[in-house]
Amino acid sequence: MQKRGAFTPLEVRTGGYPDLRGLLLTAFTLVELLVVIAIIALLMSILLPALGRVRRQAKDVLCESNLHQWGVCYAMYADDWDGKFMQGWIPGECTGDTSHKVYWMQALRPYYKEGDLRVCPMATKPSSEAGLGPWGGGGNWIGWGVFDGEVCGEPASWSYVTACDYGSYGGNAYICNPPLSCDSIQGHPTSNNWRHTRIKGGAYVPLLGDEQWIDAWPHHTDDPPDYEGQPWNFDQSAHAWSMLRVCINRHDGFVKWVFLDYSVRKIPLRCLWKQRWHRTFDINAGPTDAQFLTLGTGWLSRFPPCK
Repeated sequence: MQKRGAFTPLEVRTGGYPDLRGLLLTAFTLVELLVVIAIIALLMSILLPALGRVRRQAKDVLCESNLHQWGVCYAMYADDWDGKFMQGWIPGECTGDTSHKVYWMQALRPYYKEGDLRVCPMATKPSSEAGLGPWGGGGNWIGWGVFDGEVCGEPASWSYVTACDYGSYGGNAYICNPPLSCDSIQGHPTSNNWRHTRIKGGAYVPLLGDEQWIDAWPHHTDDPPDYEGQPWNFDQSAHAWSMLRVCINRHDGFVKWVFLDYSVRKIPLRCLWKQRWHRTFDINAGPTDAQFLTLGTGWLSRFPPCK
């Protein structure tokens, strides 16, 4: 008598072993594999450029967000200092109020915490990691720093800056408020400096944005860089203090800046000569459209004219 619930082998229940031939999977042929690989390659060729554009757009948005925060930092600083800005770098013969700090990185430090805020997401590599020292000058995609020193957060070996600082934004040096005893800085008359926030037309005065170095003194007589990505520190002439630091193709023919009214905008490279960098900057005296075709290698000619 068979026990209830006992196991009965399959071959007993079916009268023999089952025919499994219909259940066997057939292998892919070589042609089918090649078709699948071709489809995957086609999809990748379509998706990768799109992913690259999305990644670049995300970096653009983050850059604008950083600059909006810098606008807030400048506004709070000016509010605490009766509308005046920091003194900026000054030569040794000038005496300054050290409590007013020097460069924007130090002066604004009480208003920001994250060091990455000094970095445009399109240029995250400091020049020291590119073998250029901390002085910037790596072209479009290289920032400045890292400044060396014994203790991070303390004055660096170059005492005007802070050890371990790095970034890829720079300030308009004509914003600064140097001591009245300074008639000029590096040959630039301080009478051109804006010094404070009470400026009519501040929406056209650049404050801080994409640069090769921590500051610049642009002038309407400056020529464009000779070629795209020309490093500024390879040329120690007056040209090196000017548009060479600012005219970098970091955002597909644009740079991004926060202005004196604390708005953030992208500036077409050929429109850099149309901004009010200082009090006597002549926005009608920069290179003409025809000159952009021939100056240097003419690399700016591939970008639209300034309107």
